[in-house]
Amino acid sequence: MKNIMKLFHDESGQTMVEYGLLIALISIAVIAVLVALGPRIAGFFQAVDSQLAGSTPPVV
Repeated sequence: MKNIMKLFHDESGQTMVEYGLLIALISIAVIAVLVALGPRIAGFFQAVDSQLAGSTPPVV
């Protein structure tokens, strides 16, 4: 009976599971933000690219 009770009180793998859950939740949040802001970020880089395409390079 003592051996069975020891198994219920053993918490040796608990922290690894908690870290795994935290990493999963953080990655889901990052993916959600990138999906939401992706078009705005792409539009920003396209605007910068179009402005740079029309300019002349500096003379060295």
